[in-house]
Amino acid sequence: MKRIILFLVVLVFSFSGMAQSSVSVDGLQCEMLTNPLGIDVIQPRLSWQFQTNNTQVEQTAYHILVASSPERLASNNADLWDSGKVESSQSINILYSGKTLDSKDEAFWKVKVWTNKGETEWSKTAHWSMGILTYAEWKSTRWIGYNQLFPGDSIGQFSKLSARYIRKQIDLKKKVKKAKVYIMGMGLYEFYINGKKIGDQVLAPVPTDYTQNVKYNVFDVTSQLKQGENVLGTILGNGRFFAMRQEYKPYKIKSFGFPKMALQLNVEYEDGSKETIKTDESWKFTPHGPIRANNEYDGEIYDARKEMPHWNDVGFDDSNWLNLMWVQEPGGFYEAQMTPNMKIMDVVNPISITSTKKGTYILDMGQNMVGWLQIKVKGNRGDEITMKFAESLKDDGSLYTANLRDARVTDTYILKGEGEEIWEPKFVYHGFRFVEISGYKYKPALNDFVGKVVYDDIATIGTFECSNETMNQIFKNAFWGIRGNYKGMPIDCPQRNERQPWLGDRTTGAYGESFLFDNQTLYAKWLDDIKYSQTLDGGIPDVAPAFWRYYGDGVTWQGAYIKVADMLYQQFGDEESIKNHYPYMKKWMDYMEQNYLKNDLMTKDKYGDWCVPPESLEIIRSQDPTRLTDGEVLSSAFYYHLLQIMKKFAVISEANQSDVVHYNDLSQRIKQAFNTKYFNRDTYSYANNTVTANVLPLAFGMVPDDLQDKIFQNMVHQVEVVKNGHVSTGVVGIQFLMRTLTEFGRGDLAFKLASNTTYPSWGYMVENGATTIWELWNGNTADPEMNSQNHVMLLGDLMIWYYENMAGIKSHPEAPGFKQVIMKPDFEAGLSYVNASYKSIHGLIKSHWKKNKNKLDWDIVIPANTSALVYLPTTSASKVKINKNRLDKTSVNYKTEENKLVLELKSGTYTININ
Repeated sequence: MKRIILFLVVLVFSFSGMAQSSVSVDGLQCEMLTNPLGIDVIQPRLSWQFQTNNTQVEQTAYHILVASSPERLASNNADLWDSGKVESSQSINILYSGKTLDSKDEAFWKVKVWTNKGETEWSKTAHWSMGILTYAEWKSTRWIGYNQLFPGDSIGQFSKLSARYIRKQIDLKKKVKKAKVYIMGMGLYEFYINGKKIGDQVLAPVPTDYTQNVKYNVFDVTSQLKQGENVLGTILGNGRFFAMRQEYKPYKIKSFGFPKMALQLNVEYEDGSKETIKTDESWKFTPHGPIRANNEYDGEIYDARKEMPHWNDVGFDDSNWLNLMWVQEPGGFYEAQMTPNMKIMDVVNPISITSTKKGTYILDMGQNMVGWLQIKVKGNRGDEITMKFAESLKDDGSLYTANLRDARVTDTYILKGEGEEIWEPKFVYHGFRFVEISGYKYKPALNDFVGKVVYDDIATIGTFECSNETMNQIFKNAFWGIRGNYKGMPIDCPQRNERQPWLGDRTTGAYGESFLFDNQTLYAKWLDDIKYSQTLDGGIPDVAPAFWRYYGDGVTWQGAYIKVADMLYQQFGDEESIKNHYPYMKKWMDYMEQNYLKNDLMTKDKYGDWCVPPESLEIIRSQDPTRLTDGEVLSSAFYYHLLQIMKKFAVISEANQSDVVHYNDLSQRIKQAFNTKYFNRDTYSYANNTVTANVLPLAFGMVPDDLQDKIFQNMVHQVEVVKNGHVSTGVVGIQFLMRTLTEFGRGDLAFKLASNTTYPSWGYMVENGATTIWELWNGNTADPEMNSQNHVMLLGDLMIWYYENMAGIKSHPEAPGFKQVIMKPDFEAGLSYVNASYKSIHGLIKSHWKKNKNKLDWDIVIPANTSALVYLPTTSASKVKINKNRLDKTSVNYKTEENKLVLELKSGTYTININ
């Protein structure tokens, strides 16, 4: 057979998330991409992908070898695990089932695969290593810090705290064979050895509730160390540890104290001896370095006059520095960070710079972005350059900052006066398109500025283009908005004094986002954040990690815990997150039932259908009762929906069968009570006949079969006639509107909503200059108290609809992780072509179709070891050609269903033509 290219992936799941390592193999050729250097889950999951020109490739068996060294693996001495030949088509999420690994153990693995096309060679080697698995192994590593303010520091509404510069000179007496560093730097850190930064991460580590869990990062630093004198250096920033509003509104805002650090450097010498360097009171620091303040809300102040050349290298005189002190640990358990750190993922070059009457300059980046600005400047010693950030401008051309609330969002750079100086901040980020710059003694050039785009180091896995330019721009806006709000957790907005991981924003948002970004590790970690924030009696907060003490006990917000786990299962085949979190999800479901279920209806709702288009363009929240959906309707319908998911989870997690019985019985009672109380037989509507009140029971299967069509037609009338073909839902209803319209036969109406350019619509945002998604449908006119111009919650199911209903890329519910793809585009919705791709966990899926009068051309790519159900808009096989051959003359299996031909295609590349 032809050689099959394998793509090896180490997927590591635990309560702290997942890490990933990738290897690309072509027979005996291999290029290593990344490796997880320190994981703390005992049973990592192993996956691989096929990349081949062969068609109809199906795996029939695999054989995994895992060894403690590359040499042993090369000789097939699998001293850790030899799976033997396993008859199976499974190529993702295979649990390591070998010898139990200890802290810092190394594991090297490879796989051989049998397919219906033949046997592959052994792949090249992939690798993972264990982190520090027990608290006892950290016990002698002391946390160090200095719990004191210094001149210029302050605590309060606008807290200021200078960065701590830390160093330790060490003497390595022998030649180094191997070395790793394990570091916890709270709140943010940059680590150096001999003057060189270790790693390309920024804003590390990812945020958690530090009283519950603390993430450590691991780096291989073998090549950075030398025999003799070396210097370990760290800059500690504040992050969310020294809170953005330290000790301000303590009843609401959680803070954790002064920055601190714990570190282990484990060195193995060539003679086999070992040494561990740990943080203790001999480490020295100064608070008098150039970073004078760093606050996520308010910005960074950098005084270049205070720079200390070579502070992190050998030979620097630190005799005037202070000794750090042993300080109390944060309180949370230490966990390996299993999700990537943030990085500078892109750059944006500004498109214009204009002067103002007051002598400042307005820089336009051309795109609402998240990150920071790098500047280039010349001037005198002590000159100050200030940069204030905003998403838009007032009519007079000045910055519009009212919607930022009390966030000062200003960076300051003080020149040292030594020729051309280039600077960018380290421990802040901003959401902005425009920057007001002051302090230049000359007009700066555009190339003096570069925007650095910062978010989690996760891959873009989805592309989409279609025949409608408004929809294309909406997709770009969604892309920029989603990635900008990935900050080690999914946050609501990146610009004002909020930036919180609201659950409600991601109840469906996570699902749509997963078509654009490989967000599986981010959301696996976020499920842990939610679990850690759960109260003893089962309550879940509105924000997790619970940096804000909001426990509102709603269903539509807190339901994100279950919905996100369902997304991970459906999109990535992740059963482990369900198994790990099922007891806590069940605890929350029971908590809500016991406290808020009255007469078989769920009575607790906090936020309602948040952000419905209001009756006046100037207000934020509608007061018109005809636009608002009763909270009991929302919570009861949504709780019913969650019960259906929990029935599935109970089976996956092998829970007691009584759970399934209970969920089924309770959901039937709620369905009956819901229809009894809220269904109106005179109008064929629910409650007060809002679109949301009708779409939820339709989407969730709560409507009796004989009434579905009439209720749907009533809902269509509300959308098409009453609302003149415009959106009228908030963040709850919009999660299901586009798919429900399409699934009930009105994809054309969904297309109208998606392509509208008048208010309220996503296209209205585009028409008014938006380059991300607004928080409000009327975000350009509403009261500035709440009109972020970079939110993603109003996307609802739009991105899902783009891929599943327009492109036809959907994972079969009974074959998750795209083991089987449902390819069922709505060719009649209104588009003339779609060109989309999605890098699923099984491999690349493509769907590119184009209509011209009565002709349809459709190019499809289906990954190896998967299959697809392909729906064609005809019942005549004689009109269909596949790869230039008539369908009825091929061996392809097909059937007729819903006035469509349904093809059963195995993997490969296909061109389908229909006349």
